[in-house]
Order: sequence, then C-alpha cells, then structure tokens
Amino acid sequence: MTTTASSKTFSFQFIQSGTGVQLELWNATEQILKSIEVLTVFLKDDETGGPSRAHIRFEAVNTILPREKALLSHRTWINGKPSGAEQDQMARLTIVDGQRNPYVLDISWQDQEGKTRFQRIPVGH
Repeated sequence: MTTTASSKTFSFQFIQSGTGVQLELWNATEQILKSIEVLTVFLKDDETGGPSRAHIRFEAVNTILPREKALLSHRTWINGKPSGAEQDQMARLTIVDGQRNPYVLDISWQDQEGKTRFQRIPVGH
C-alpha cells in the first residue's frame, strides 16, 4: 500500500514495509531544511470517538537536502508507554479515498534564514 500527497514545502508518502507503515517526507524545495519535526498525533478512540489512550510520536530529522527525502521513525504510545510493533497505529494515518481525514501532520522546520516554518497535512481515515 502506498499513499501519496503533495503540498507546499513537503510532500509525503506512507509506505507499507515488512515492519508496518512508514512515513516518508520529501523536501520539495531548493533549500536545505533543518530541525524537521512532526508533532505527536493523538488518535481518537475507535469505540467511544473521544480522546484515545494512543498517540504516535515521530523522531526529529536534523536536515533534509533539496529534493531529497527522509524516512521518519515513529513509535506508538498507549497509556503513556511505548507499545510493541504488534500494537502500532501508524496505519490509521494512511489516506483512504472517499473518507474524511480526521488527523493532521503538523510539521515544523527551520529554513535557510533560521526562521521556523509550519505546514499542516490532513491525513488518516
């Protein structure tokens, strides 16, 4: 399964691998981007629709060169503790055609002038 979308500074792709779903970010600019972070995504509880006990944290990336990509590692946390691979929730962030996107990848980075920039990408199903 591969899901792709494109936007201003970053494009992304969810890649199905042997270890589950991974997030790949592409720097769609001609600039070096630094201190790239995707904020924690808090998931909704499937049963109640309210706040979930699960969330996904992404590792920060130091630099992405122009027109390059980076695979971001992540970890699902449940009830305040890191979960095992069998409880990974990353698949919930993939996009399914015709369904609403209840989650957002909030990405921050520093541009070449050292200014912090932001981009929001709707995801999920």
